[in-house]
Amino acid sequence: MASHILKTHDLTFASRPSLLGQHKLSYNGLDLAFSPYTHYWKEMKKLCVLHLFNPRRIHSFCPIREDEVLRMITKISQSHGLINLSETSMSFTSSLICRIAFGKRYEEDQGSRFHIGLLTEAQALLAEFYLSDYIPWLGWVDRLTGKLWRLDQIFNKLDMFYQQVINDHLDQSNQQQRDIIDIFLQIIHSHNSTPFHLTMDHIKALLMNIFIAGTDTSAATIVWAMTSLIKNPGVMKKAQDEIRSVYGEKDFIREEDIQRLPYLKAIVKETLRLFPPSPLLVPRESMQKCNIEGYEIQPKTLVFVNAWAIGRDPETWEEAEQFNPDRFFKCEIDFKGQDFELIPFGAGRRMCPGMQMGVVTVELALVNLLHSFDWDLPDGIHKHDIDTQIKPGITTHKKIDLCLVAHSHTKTR
Repeated sequence: MASHILKTHDLTFASRPSLLGQHKLSYNGLDLAFSPYTHYWKEMKKLCVLHLFNPRRIHSFCPIREDEVLRMITKISQSHGLINLSETSMSFTSSLICRIAFGKRYEEDQGSRFHIGLLTEAQALLAEFYLSDYIPWLGWVDRLTGKLWRLDQIFNKLDMFYQQVINDHLDQSNQQQRDIIDIFLQIIHSHNSTPFHLTMDHIKALLMNIFIAGTDTSAATIVWAMTSLIKNPGVMKKAQDEIRSVYGEKDFIREEDIQRLPYLKAIVKETLRLFPPSPLLVPRESMQKCNIEGYEIQPKTLVFVNAWAIGRDPETWEEAEQFNPDRFFKCEIDFKGQDFELIPFGAGRRMCPGMQMGVVTVELALVNLLHSFDWDLPDGIHKHDIDTQIKPGITTHKKIDLCLVAHSHTKTR
């Protein structure tokens, strides 16, 4: 069924519904993820692919990724004890995205926790159920329950944050590197050389996509991977043996080294199969009438694709609930949008454009966490005590933070 929606009738279902939370935080659909399928969206996507998501641009961020992973590894090494990997991963991805998109990093005392708090609230409100989306005349209930107040509050806080970031870029003395904001500001100052009139709200809407989606999804995937590995010590040992047998003499695994680690890549695939970052993807909306397997679908029909259920389908996957990376050495199924048995990033026109950037971030962080440390559960905690409950939100974060004990691994010389 997913292939009908995302491939056969991809154009018919390429639009997005105007849901309250997503519409508000995307500046009325001016972003890339929640914008309806229009000429504007196509032009915005061209700009983003050209300046942010193309392979050459993604590769150019390699030194930033490696530096942020090294900072995370150093911080863990100096902690000597229990590590909250949920907080550590969010701090890592937040700093990384801020450097890539905003041109600066935010240290702990400069508001890192503030930004993580914004992310947590924003992604929860993006997936919140609002009565006004489905029964408009009961919209007053959303205000009565405080949902609209929370939405206004988080929007205003995020707007102030984006405006400060833009102001920093307008102040040329503070500019350290040319990033996506500089490019969009240049377009504005050149009297809009785009087919649509570009404003500050367009930049802010795009920043919302990068800041929230770029931080949340990668952090969640790192945590789910480490959760699965600590619950499956045999798999963790196999991964560490692969890494250390190939790069045992190294203190740090670089991005270019990961291509020689097929088992690590299989672990990332298996994590995305069991724990897709957005289990229902981003909702779609039909633009015209169509027929799927005898069912007549009307225009403006809201469609959710359950990537979580697809990845756990027992008709496709043997022992579907088991974490077993070896399965990917027996099949050629991949997550790049061509195989509809595994679609954590979606497929078709509205497939996540940040897939490549997200995957390489997860791989680099995970390989160094496994290479640099041996991981244990805290005293009194057993692997069956580690649950997989999730927090509410558009991204599947682990409900109870993952806390593990890290022991520095002595490298082989």
